[in-house]
Amino acid sequence: MRARNVASFGNDTYLLPQAFPEGCPTHPAYGSGHATVAGAGVTVLKAFFDESFVLPQAYVPDATGQNLQVDPTAPALTVGGELDKLAANIAIGRNAAGVHWRSDYSESVLLGEQIAIGILEEQRLTYNEHQHFTLTRFDGTGVVI
Repeated sequence: MRARNVASFGNDTYLLPQAFPEGCPTHPAYGSGHATVAGAGVTVLKAFFDESFVLPQAYVPDATGQNLQVDPTAPALTVGGELDKLAANIAIGRNAAGVHWRSDYSESVLLGEQIAIGILEEQRLTYNEHQHFTLTRFDGTGVVI
């Protein structure tokens, strides 16, 4: 592993390659703003859209990497599942760069989710229609607002 690190990235280190050579956040990192916003945004989207909707097809790159093709072996993808992955990818990408710790991601998406639920609860009171929001939290429990 070390030899591959040195050859590929030109650094003489046992640390995993990251965007920043320090290898960890050099500033107070908790909580992650990117993860908080991702958690809040995805929560609002799940409230407004049918998160149980099954997407008709999944696509993967072809052998050249230039085109997409249908993946017949892919499991059923839902809007809610894809939104959850979006929030995770936004937050985890910052961890891979060495700008945040894992706990900054895991706790901050929950913080964003709670903020979004609070905003949706406040907004619901201003609607004349007798409608409600339903969504699935990141922990799998349901919420009706």
